[in-house]
Amino acid sequence: MTDAQETAADSPLRTTGGAPPDDVEAAPIPLLEPRDGIPPVIADEASLAKAVAAFAAGSGPVAVDAERASGYRYGQRAYLVQLRREGAGTALIDPVACPDLSALGEALSGVEWVLHAATQDLPCLREIGMVPTLLFDTELAGRLAGFPRVGLGAMVESVLAFVLEKGHSAVDWSTRPLPDPWLRYAALDVELLVDLRDALEKELDRQSKLEWARQEFDAIASAPPAEPRKDPWRRTSGMHKVRRRRQMAVVRELWQTRDRIAQRRDVSPGKVLSDAAIVEAALALPPNAHALAALPGFGHRMARRQLEQWQAAVDRAKGLPEAELPQPGQPVTGPPPPRAWADKDPVAAARLTAARAAVSALAEQLNMPQENLVSPDTVRRVCWEPPPSADAESVAAALAGHGARPWQVEQVTPVLVAALSAKP
Repeated sequence: MTDAQETAADSPLRTTGGAPPDDVEAAPIPLLEPRDGIPPVIADEASLAKAVAAFAAGSGPVAVDAERASGYRYGQRAYLVQLRREGAGTALIDPVACPDLSALGEALSGVEWVLHAATQDLPCLREIGMVPTLLFDTELAGRLAGFPRVGLGAMVESVLAFVLEKGHSAVDWSTRPLPDPWLRYAALDVELLVDLRDALEKELDRQSKLEWARQEFDAIASAPPAEPRKDPWRRTSGMHKVRRRRQMAVVRELWQTRDRIAQRRDVSPGKVLSDAAIVEAALALPPNAHALAALPGFGHRMARRQLEQWQAAVDRAKGLPEAELPQPGQPVTGPPPPRAWADKDPVAAARLTAARAAVSALAEQLNMPQENLVSPDTVRRVCWEPPPSADAESVAAALAGHGARPWQVEQVTPVLVAALSAKP
C-alpha cells in the first residue's frame, strides 16, 4: 500500500462535515467578512494602472476569480474579475470598462494563480489577456484529497471554519452598476482562497499526493484553448426524441437562427427560444406560422414577426434536398458506446468490465473520484484497442499516449495490466 493509500482516510482536516458528539456543543461558524471592506470597482485606465503596479509589487500567490452572466448574456465573457494578493489587498475590476487586462496578466506572469474550478474561469480570463503560467486549483485539490464536497463555500467551511455568504452566484453580473451586496459576495470569493490553498497543500503533502496535484495543475495551465465544438446544435436538450433526418435539419436551422439572434442581441440563446420549443417544432414540422403558434414554446404572446422568422427556418429545413440533410449521430473517432461492446466485441467488453472494477477499487483506496484517477475515456480506449502485449511498459505507454499524467500512469498501470491479462 502506498503512503497515499495509508493516509487518505486519516486527515486532520474537517473533511467529512460530520456532526459533533451529542455531549459537545458545536461552536457557531462565523460568517466571513471582507478584511479590507468592499473596494471600489476599477473601471478606468488610471485606476487599472495603479492596480497593476500594486499587484506586481505584492508577494506570494494571487487569488483570482471571475463572474460571468450565464443564462443572461450571449457567450461566457467575464463581467467582473476579482483578485487578492498579500501586499496588494483585494481588487474588483470591470472588464467591460477595461476590456484589455493583458498588462495585469503580464505583471503576474510567473506568479502562482489560485483559482477554484480553474477550467471554468480560464477561457473568459484568456479573452481579456489574463493567462497564468502557474496555478493551484483548490477545487481539484479538494477532489484529490478526498473531500466529499468541493464547492468553494463547502471547502472554506470544512477547512477554514468560516461561512461564505451565499445567494449571488447566479445573478446577472452584466448589471451596471453592480449592487454592493453582489460586490461584497465577489470580494469574499477571493478573501480566503490563498489560505485555503495553503491548507490544502499541507493536506496533499501529508497524503503524499502533492506531486500528483502539481502535475494536474501544470496540465491545466499548459492546455491549449478548447477547439470549437463540431455541430453544437446536436447538443440541444431533448435531441434524443428527434429520429428523422428532416426533423434534425429543422433543429439545426432553428438552433442556428436562434444563435445569430442571441449573438446580435447579446442575450442567452435560451431567452430567445427554448430548446424544448425547437424540438417540438422539429417533431411537428408545422406547415405554417399559424400551426407553429399552436406548439408549446411558440405561444400567443410571441409576435407574428417572430413566428414568421421561426417558420422561415422550418421551411428552409423542409426544402433541403436529401443530400444536404444531417446524418444521424456524429462520426465516432474513438470506441463505440460501452453499451454496444457486448455485441461488437464481447472480449473487449469483458476487459472493460474488469478494468472499471479495478480502477474503481483503486480510486476508493486512494480516496478520490475515479475520473480524477484516470479519465474514463482513456480506460475505454485502452480496453477497446489494447497494446499487443499487456505488459507494464506497453500499458504505461498506451496510457501516456492518451494523455494520462505520469502519476496516473504509475498508479493505474498495474491494475490495468491485471485487467487486460485476465481470462474472459
